[in-house]
Amino acid sequence: MKLYMRAAACSLSPHIVCRELGIDVELIAVDPANHRAENGNDYLSINGNGYVPALILNDGKVLTEGPVIAQFLAETAPEGTSMLPAAGTFERSQVQSYLNFISSELHKPMVMFFDAAYGGAHESIHALILKRLEWLNKRMKGAHLTGENFTVADAYLFVCLNWSPWIAIDLRQWPALSAFMKRVGERPRVREALRAEQLLAFEQDGVFFAPEVYLAAANRTGTPVLP
Repeated sequence: MKLYMRAAACSLSPHIVCRELGIDVELIAVDPANHRAENGNDYLSINGNGYVPALILNDGKVLTEGPVIAQFLAETAPEGTSMLPAAGTFERSQVQSYLNFISSELHKPMVMFFDAAYGGAHESIHALILKRLEWLNKRMKGAHLTGENFTVADAYLFVCLNWSPWIAIDLRQWPALSAFMKRVGERPRVREALRAEQLLAFEQDGVFFAPEVYLAAANRTGTPVLP
């Protein structure tokens, strides 16, 4: 399988799922400026919306949308129920509920901060994100969103929260979320994914990760993710 991705983008979520479940996948980076993949493919011919991720199956079928890809990957792996409970159970619906929440209430408004078209609405969007993070911090009672097991929803949340420093959100005001970032960032398979995408740890005790080019553009410094 092939995963079309961009370093530190939402495609990091299914990448982490692959690492956690031992799924062999080829990573193919996409340049957002011209939608050209590093293998020479026109990414718009794969995903007409232009954004990552996209998963190309061995039979050539294409699957898009990160939360769906993550669930698909978990269902194809022998150990997948560790990250996605069995269909028809409350636990499965609970994970899917968090996936929907993260997608609509965190991911979408967060990426609006990286688009100048929404500049006039940033203040209200920022307030909405703070409200959602406050709610989420109160909900997190265990090690992860639904308890002790690390699920596909946790991988997705980790990726979205990793963008916090870039949109003027100090995650340290929410102890449960800060602890979550540190806990997930220390998982061996998560660190494998971070290293594979050449992300550097920076600031706030090294619980956030970004490509070197992003850090340099923002006059930040970072260190490589170590084993």
